[in-house]
Amino acid sequence: MTTLLIATRNAHKVAEIQAILGTGFACRPLLAEFPAAPIAVEDADTFAGNALKKAESLSHWLAASLQAGGSQDGRPTIGAARTFVLADDSGLEVDALGGAPGVHSARFAAMESGRDGNSPDADNNAKLLRLLVTVPREKRTARFRCALALVEFFPSGDGQKEPHLFDGACEGWIDFAPRGKGGFGYDPLFIPTGRDQSFAELGEDVKHGISHRAKALAGLREWFGRSGGK
Repeated sequence: MTTLLIATRNAHKVAEIQAILGTGFACRPLLAEFPAAPIAVEDADTFAGNALKKAESLSHWLAASLQAGGSQDGRPTIGAARTFVLADDSGLEVDALGGAPGVHSARFAAMESGRDGNSPDADNNAKLLRLLVTVPREKRTARFRCALALVEFFPSGDGQKEPHLFDGACEGWIDFAPRGKGGFGYDPLFIPTGRDQSFAELGEDVKHGISHRAKALAGLREWFGRSGGK
């Protein structure tokens, strides 16, 4: 069993990663298990850059916290099994908007008011629809992108190995109104190429086979199978 500490406070994302990877991986959520972990500032201009920053900052914080006293005062505890930190940065690129919202996907609506932090999904979707209100179907092309950064965790803080990066993309287009109750984020608006239903309508089994995150995680799973995590 490979333990992955998931560097996100998005519970939907943790559940999706666990569902896609399946047995053989134990995904531990940052929010539930390590609530004191600092939030990395996602100021890179690429998904890979943000994913790497999140993975490395969490790994360093965990090592420092363990050295400072283990589980005392809310500090984390890590089992003896070999452990990796996995960070995901993903988002939506809309061609008619020059690739926006891109790395700002989660805080797309909040940027208008200068607020910090992520925006509610409904607000992000509403803003996207407003910006595309005059854009015809043939020009509403878009894609979801996902970048994963994987670093092995060493409690001592020593022996850090080179991180591994994996990526995936799913092409599609943006519908004129939300459809479906499943998924999260922009799923109700995104129609993947070759389908006539949104990610929110297709259901998890279908989405987990074709999504950007599924493709990136397939690369990660292949790497573990090939190298044994070496």
